[in-house]
Amino acid sequence: MKDQYGRAVDYLRLSVTDLCNYRCRYCMPEEGVCKLSHRDVLSVEECVEAVRAAARCGVTKVRLTGGEPLVRRGILDICRGIAAIPEIQELCLTTNGSRLPELAGPLRLAGVDRLNISLDTLRPERFAAMTRTGTLRQALEGIAAAEEAGFTGLKVNAVLIGGFNDDEIGDFLDLTVEKPWEVRFIELMPMGPCAEWDRSCFLSSQAVLERFPQLEPVEARGVALRYRLPGARGTVGFISPLSHTFCAKCRRIRITADGRLKSCLHSREEIPLKGLRGRELEEAIRRGILQKPEEHHLTQRPSDTPRSMNQIGG
Repeated sequence: MKDQYGRAVDYLRLSVTDLCNYRCRYCMPEEGVCKLSHRDVLSVEECVEAVRAAARCGVTKVRLTGGEPLVRRGILDICRGIAAIPEIQELCLTTNGSRLPELAGPLRLAGVDRLNISLDTLRPERFAAMTRTGTLRQALEGIAAAEEAGFTGLKVNAVLIGGFNDDEIGDFLDLTVEKPWEVRFIELMPMGPCAEWDRSCFLSSQAVLERFPQLEPVEARGVALRYRLPGARGTVGFISPLSHTFCAKCRRIRITADGRLKSCLHSREEIPLKGLRGRELEEAIRRGILQKPEEHHLTQRPSDTPRSMNQIGG
């Protein structure tokens, strides 16, 4: 299905929980968030039914997010249910990796095709300071478990933060020399806890390219501009919502853990889906697609959404 600007919307990001076992400083307050009541969160069956309705609207790719999706009770049932929908061609999941040692194999058996693993620093003390509750060892063991379970095409997501990890960019690039991963640098967005951070924290992807001119462009994939170091096994991707707005190519919608459709990450508008079934649910999703805005306004002001990232889905 196409939106009013002619973009074919075929990608759904479904948040299965707003909870997380980390407290990353750009995402969540230190004390965490007010836990949604059980009745306010989409059930396993409602998650699958929402995807089934979205598939009837043309969605073929689903990414499960959180919070941290692997802390969600019933996550494997959600994966199995979505993977069984004939129209869904690709089921992906974004995780901090901490629970992959026990869940990587079951996730693969449940039908998950690809994993993105968040990793903002390669230094143990910085990892602990950023996540407040996690360890670098957990993340690295999670990546190893994903590979052992047979996941290929792993993507390692690093949010670029000036004054925090900008001196590690070369270390991240080195990972791609020996590993067949795609290290993706994501520009920090002014939303949630970091909306009022100093502008020096918001590092552009262009600044990285200027510092590492040896990066050679390769074919783009989705909204990611991609590069490769000479002779490297892996690739380097850039997600640049601020410096290289990709709204014209955006083909995604989002459903939050409490069942509200967001046609744009940064929009205030939401369409309630919880409690809807069948044709009524499908029509609500179609309405959301048609209401998708032309672009965000992050270059002029912070995000319009009142939610933090863990409440929307990364």
